[in-house]
Amino acid sequence: MNPQATSALSPVLLFSFIVGYFFLLMIVAWYTSRGANNESFFIGNRNSNWLLVAFGMVGTTLSGVTFVSVPGTVANDSFFYFQVVIGNLAGFVFIAYVMLPVYYRLQLTSIYTYLQIRFGTVSYKTGASFFILSRTLGATARLYLVVKILHDGILQYFGFPFWLTTMIILIMILLYTFEGGVKTIVYTDTLQTSCIIIGLLCSVVYILQSSGTGFTDAFQNMSASGYTTVFNTDPNSKYFFVKQLLGGALITITMVGMDQEMMQKNISVKTLKDSQKNMMTFSCIFVLGNLLFLFLGGLLYLFADANGITATGDALFPAVALNYMPAVLSVIFIIALISALFPSADGAITALTSSLCIDLIGMKTRTDWSDRYKSFVRKGVHIGFAVLFLFCVMLFFWVNSSSMIAVILKVAGYTYGPLLGLFSFGMLTSRQVKDRFVVWIALGSPVLCFAVERYQYLLFPEFQIGLELLFLNGLFTFLGFLAISYKSPAKQQEAKQIIN
Repeated sequence: MNPQATSALSPVLLFSFIVGYFFLLMIVAWYTSRGANNESFFIGNRNSNWLLVAFGMVGTTLSGVTFVSVPGTVANDSFFYFQVVIGNLAGFVFIAYVMLPVYYRLQLTSIYTYLQIRFGTVSYKTGASFFILSRTLGATARLYLVVKILHDGILQYFGFPFWLTTMIILIMILLYTFEGGVKTIVYTDTLQTSCIIIGLLCSVVYILQSSGTGFTDAFQNMSASGYTTVFNTDPNSKYFFVKQLLGGALITITMVGMDQEMMQKNISVKTLKDSQKNMMTFSCIFVLGNLLFLFLGGLLYLFADANGITATGDALFPAVALNYMPAVLSVIFIIALISALFPSADGAITALTSSLCIDLIGMKTRTDWSDRYKSFVRKGVHIGFAVLFLFCVMLFFWVNSSSMIAVILKVAGYTYGPLLGLFSFGMLTSRQVKDRFVVWIALGSPVLCFAVERYQYLLFPEFQIGLELLFLNGLFTFLGFLAISYKSPAKQQEAKQIIN
């Protein structure tokens, strides 16, 4: 069977499905936010079901970037991305059995409170500030990718400008997270992950059936086209397997283990044992999901070659789903796409609100504020981040990158490096730092990394810097802290008690 391009579904019909899906989220939000308070918003009253958290986290980590951008990389990069995923798995194990015990032992609401206990207030504020910067840029890059697809495929037909499309999506997210926060997101993420997986499986099955091949034959065709190579053995390449494995592990440790959004959900689980089960269950689903997305990418390129489709990269999957698949599968694609969009934005806005309120404003310790006033401030911050997200998405729209996953990994390399240095120095040593100098080390390390990346060709012309940028950034930060550190017997004993 060789399908022909079909006329796109009515934008009105597709938009009606988006609205219907949003109302379903609102019903879930209404049910889960009954009786919610600030503690529910920030940490789900520490009573979340570990299995729901594990399944829902899959949707948060896969996001619209994985859904669209990972399949689009296969033509140029083969299955090299799976090297990163293997590294991710090692990172998840480290988080589960090294970092989570520390967070639970200290009964943290914000994980950056650890930095205050370990080093001092400046370190605490620095860590929280870098998280806010990192998560804002990363989440809005993910948001931009999916909003652009929805705008180009649906909302532009209503005459909506791109900024209005973005604002509509952000208002939707605000409405269903406004009261319940984490308590609501644990359940909405579960629904959204289910839709992502259904969309992925339906797409794979349809393309296999339409091409008249089975799984094994399709994989052999991909291999013949050079799509299935997993390990790159060229040390000069940015895809060299050692770089990718190390980078994948460090990305996970920083973007999950040192990220308030991801850890906020994990520490909302009642016990450490359940939280560890959540992390390992989630990581297995995550690995299988990414492998299937890469397989889908190979299928999409084979399908494109057979049908004369010229779209590539991030544009390929939407082009096939909206123009070459049956109407019902186009609808499933749209639902899966917005399901990938919402978790990457709703959890980010909620976690950023929590971090700013707790870490920078100090809401938890403000005894002079009533609960009612705290809720007022928290809601104001929540709206403020939605406005900031709108501004950042518009920046990405004006810059317009062809592959958002490359942008996100680059941003992570620069902004998560100081967090990697801070947490690793705290957990791997028992030395104390001169707290007032921490912010300058954290700001200087990314600048030094930029210089290294900009001018490394002078020493190593053939060498390409890839994911090891995050490692270099963390290493420079770690060495900077070592230079301003000293031995403090009291602090050393305290540090050992925290870790052990």
